[in-house]
Amino acid sequence: MRALNIVHVLRAPLGGLFRHVVDLVQGQVARGHNVGMVVDSLTGNARAAEVIAAMAPSLKLGVSTTRMPRPLSPLDLSAVLHVSNRLRQTNADVVHGHGAKGGAYARLAFSGKRVVRAYTPHGGSLLLDHTTLKGKTYLLMEKALMARGDMYLFESAYSADVFRAKVGNPSSIVKVIHNGVAKSEFAPVALAPDATDIVFVGEYRPVKGIDVLIDAIAALRRDGRPLTATLVGSGPSEDALKAQVAQLGLTDAVRFATARPMRQALALGQLVVLPSRAESLPYVVLETAAAERPMITTRVGGIPEIYGPLSDALIPAADTPALAKAIKSAAEQPAAARELSHKLRQRIAASFSLEAMVDGVLSCYERALEVAPVLTQVIGA
Repeated sequence: MRALNIVHVLRAPLGGLFRHVVDLVQGQVARGHNVGMVVDSLTGNARAAEVIAAMAPSLKLGVSTTRMPRPLSPLDLSAVLHVSNRLRQTNADVVHGHGAKGGAYARLAFSGKRVVRAYTPHGGSLLLDHTTLKGKTYLLMEKALMARGDMYLFESAYSADVFRAKVGNPSSIVKVIHNGVAKSEFAPVALAPDATDIVFVGEYRPVKGIDVLIDAIAALRRDGRPLTATLVGSGPSEDALKAQVAQLGLTDAVRFATARPMRQALALGQLVVLPSRAESLPYVVLETAAAERPMITTRVGGIPEIYGPLSDALIPAADTPALAKAIKSAAEQPAAARELSHKLRQRIAASFSLEAMVDGVLSCYERALEVAPVLTQVIGA
């Protein structure tokens, strides 16, 4: 495969979406491709800035920023123009949009030559539905843009099914390519001296179910189990979560820690609890499993695809009694929790490889490029 000029477009350099793009970009660079990025100038944090700065020297097509507001805005037009200029400047062969906004900009952008347009939703507008005006608007826009995409890449079969149900069935290339983890992530993680009983890692947002975890800890402490917890992350729900902790009298039991690399976060608690209300195929679950750490998480999104035959261990979302019961069981039966962790680690090693993820995406680019001359003749691009 010849060296390609690839531009990735994403709004928020945060969470699993950002991790996916970083892994993909680094893998593509390692395989000899010329890669660039367009990211939002309105969001991000110090950690994201550090990661992008570290990557920048290897990105032959550079990194640029433009304003990408989360809601619909007149600024969206300037973002599309920015991406269009970047495609022309870099002589891009492929533009790959990530998330609802990144995917829209990538498909709407124009260039002086035929550019293959890839889109990975990463949840995004798929978390919405047709029952609200906002949801209906975004999903109708997704449907209108569907013909502008040359390939739709989903990190889980769940996301692909939701897209078909809520938006439609693309006539272009559609492929499920699971997120993957690197071999280095299978090394064990030593606990910090001040590790708490429980650790949560992720964004402070309602969809992550942190409020359910706090309620479960309060219930278990009322029953005489003096649990402690560390919540690692950042996000818009931070003030509300701190207020909940204070109201329940848990200030001495629950501590908040700033976002940090996953393996550093895993060292802060003995049992990893990820009580999400919705997910696609979360890296935090893959990384925890690769490190063979005991974990409790929910039966939502693509998580059952990660667990496979071990899915009976998953619990329902937004169910405080079920979560409290699972935490209590893990504490009382540590050997069973360790055995599940060992089996899950083996499954991740066999089925969720970073190398396979990068190769799978590049293979889809190649397929789309093979038919690009035909598409060019048809559309007159």
